[in-house]
Amino acid sequence: MIVSCSRPRTFPALAFILLLALPFVSLPGAAQESQLPSIGGNGGGLIAGQQESEIGQQVMVSIRRSASQISDPLVYDYLSNITYRLVPSAPLQDRDLTLALIDSPAINAFAVPGGIVGVNGGLFLNAATEQQFASVLAHELAHLSQRHFARRMEQQETSAPLTLAGMIAGIVLSAVTQSDIGLAAIAGTQALATQNMLAYSRANEQEADRVGLDILANAGMDPRGMPEMFEIMMRQNRMQGNRLPEYLSTHPLTQSRVADTRNRAEQYPDEHIRDGQEYHLMRSRLQVYYAPSPDIAVKTFEAYLDQPDAQRNEAIRYGLSVAYLEDKQYDKALNILNNLLTTNPGRITFQVTLAEVRLAQNHTAEARAILKDALARNPGNYPIIHTLAQTEIADGNGAAAASYLKQLTRQLPGQEHLWLKLAEAEGMARNIVGVHRARAEYDVLMGDLESAQRQLRQAQEKLPAGAPQRQVVTERLAEIASRLHTRANS
Repeated sequence: MIVSCSRPRTFPALAFILLLALPFVSLPGAAQESQLPSIGGNGGGLIAGQQESEIGQQVMVSIRRSASQISDPLVYDYLSNITYRLVPSAPLQDRDLTLALIDSPAINAFAVPGGIVGVNGGLFLNAATEQQFASVLAHELAHLSQRHFARRMEQQETSAPLTLAGMIAGIVLSAVTQSDIGLAAIAGTQALATQNMLAYSRANEQEADRVGLDILANAGMDPRGMPEMFEIMMRQNRMQGNRLPEYLSTHPLTQSRVADTRNRAEQYPDEHIRDGQEYHLMRSRLQVYYAPSPDIAVKTFEAYLDQPDAQRNEAIRYGLSVAYLEDKQYDKALNILNNLLTTNPGRITFQVTLAEVRLAQNHTAEARAILKDALARNPGNYPIIHTLAQTEIADGNGAAAASYLKQLTRQLPGQEHLWLKLAEAEGMARNIVGVHRARAEYDVLMGDLESAQRQLRQAQEKLPAGAPQRQVVTERLAEIASRLHTRANS
């Protein structure tokens, strides 16, 4: 089962037919009509230091409230790994980033002051190679490191963090929600014309191209992925006629710029860098997720497998196993995954997916055994621990699930869905104090400090005086009260 926030999922029928005809290439029909910006800034000027951190926190609150996110631990873990492969090569002053995986099949990515980096699920669908995918991230990190968006923001009359955060969040949400929510937020902050805030100048783009190419090369990836990705976008633009893909609406792209980037990329050594297999596995996983229905996904990957030499392509076989899982053809999924594990016995993605199949069959003991064996070899691995927690919840073991989830919330405290799962597990274990504490942290991430305060007070009331846990709750209550006071006086 692919874990994600629930929402109706749609995928253009024509786009999926093109996907069927052209396996593992871009999906020209996948872009939607929203306009998600890429907005960056880091250090210096009006939005710096604590202000920038506050802006990032507020933008993430808005995203959590209004934009569906993919919470699939395998996909998120891959995104985290590839991003932090690039980060050491990016000239960022602050390399502590928060990632958002937006549930949209459109191609897009963005970076927000405060270290927020967002990627649409559709970027996996459109980028045919890992080098192309990484080039978009590198380009966004370049905008962030060069403070392109921040410089524009600093020209405005206000420097109030919440006002700036409202403006930025409004621009983002007008894209990812495809509604008037974001536009209302922009109007509420009395921002300048949205289009002026969104579009980078050609000089900004050229600088981001140059810096992004360096980031790719220094990270051991192929800079040629960037002009290849630009060509995919230009191809989308031609096929969509007058409807400009949203990434291009905020990143002006011309044939001369594509040619310039291609020429620059060719100046780097041609080292014939190969993609990591994990990218293509995640791409297959998301192709199944965005399919109109599980049976169409099955037919699509079965058609892939009929092509010459496709049997040797593990990503296609893996995609078919995920499609079978979603279509409840569990025995077929198990057969493929066991064969894949024969030649790749330690591959975490195959192990986790095999456990997902066993879990879907209500064979929790088998799922647990698979995952515990994998965890022994990979201590602290996020997808393994997440799926173990799911297994324990399915088996009614709330205390065991809570133990795993507490570990994950320490690793990834900004993942709001983990706190909700922890509250569920604590409730199953009849740990009412634990329920209140987990709900409080979820409320904090969602920006509802008053509710968080109520939850913590209820937890405090249930703890005896002098108990260490009561002291922890009391200190957290003081932090929340301080933030409420600051907000009331800002």
